[in-house]
Amino acid sequence: MTSIDYHQLKMGNHGLPSWDGLVAPTIEIGMQKEHWNGKLLKRVVADSLNLPSELRNLTYEKYPDDEIITNRLSWALSKGASAGIFARPRRGMYQVTELGKELFYKYGYDLNAKIIQSQPQYIAHQVEIKKRKEEKGSSAEFTFDNSAPESEDEIHVNSEITLVVKEITKQIENYNSQIADDLLNRIREAEPQFFEHLVVDLLVKMGYQGVNGNAIVTPRSHDGGIDGVINQDPLGTSTVYLQAKRYQANNIVQRPSIEQFYGALNRLHADRGVFITTSSFSQQAIQTAKSFSIVLIDGLKLTNLMLKYRVGVEAKHQFNLFSIDEDYFDYDEL
Repeated sequence: MTSIDYHQLKMGNHGLPSWDGLVAPTIEIGMQKEHWNGKLLKRVVADSLNLPSELRNLTYEKYPDDEIITNRLSWALSKGASAGIFARPRRGMYQVTELGKELFYKYGYDLNAKIIQSQPQYIAHQVEIKKRKEEKGSSAEFTFDNSAPESEDEIHVNSEITLVVKEITKQIENYNSQIADDLLNRIREAEPQFFEHLVVDLLVKMGYQGVNGNAIVTPRSHDGGIDGVINQDPLGTSTVYLQAKRYQANNIVQRPSIEQFYGALNRLHADRGVFITTSSFSQQAIQTAKSFSIVLIDGLKLTNLMLKYRVGVEAKHQFNLFSIDEDYFDYDEL
């Protein structure tokens, strides 16, 4: 097993390496096998650092079951995956990418957060997160009973309800944004065929199939630029054609891709096309799609729709917020 002197690494608090100081050792160990189970990889890396037992087993005061070194290795893998240093070919599995190997050979243990966060994929990922937060912030709406309150007590109660609902809504939106972000990463790491099936499933859930229609994923050898077809009626007189591009965040869809999709639609004499990507579209691509009447769905909108129509996700909890039924306590009517 590789032996690493943890003193060579960038240090954080608690006398342990920082998360970015752990990225290079994780790459070094990760290159020893093609694929790693994430839990095993973190354990092997932690064991390779020759940490004193008190540091190897050190936990957070508030979370005595969480080893600090394991937590930081989780951040190293997560941040590294966002930068394209690690890939997740399937759930719970990691592999070092060509970019990861290139950065390790170039910087060794000097690889740090500044270098990691300057990678194009990481920057694009942060832009996505910012856009998602901005969209959530601008779309947040709270609806309450606007009838005039009858007493100061009722004003106080309604004010408390408003505050509670706002806080709960904020927490739920933050959590769901993290789920949507993870969902997008999972899709990007899946096989292209999986993504094609996913977009067909999504449009079916959205109701585009109709009552008696059908939906198919086009065989890859004969797709002609069309990845999916949704017939909205039994005779296929109303048909939606799909194009699905599974790209990383920094691989923006450009105008030629839209033009090629339009050419495929034109050969079929089709007038309904939906282009879905896990990344985003350039301004020229957006303008071209408008002129061709092609609907565009980028990665942010895709995951928002998946949450809304529950494709690839499931609702874990539901909460009831109660208020007093004033009519029940209206003794004058008894």
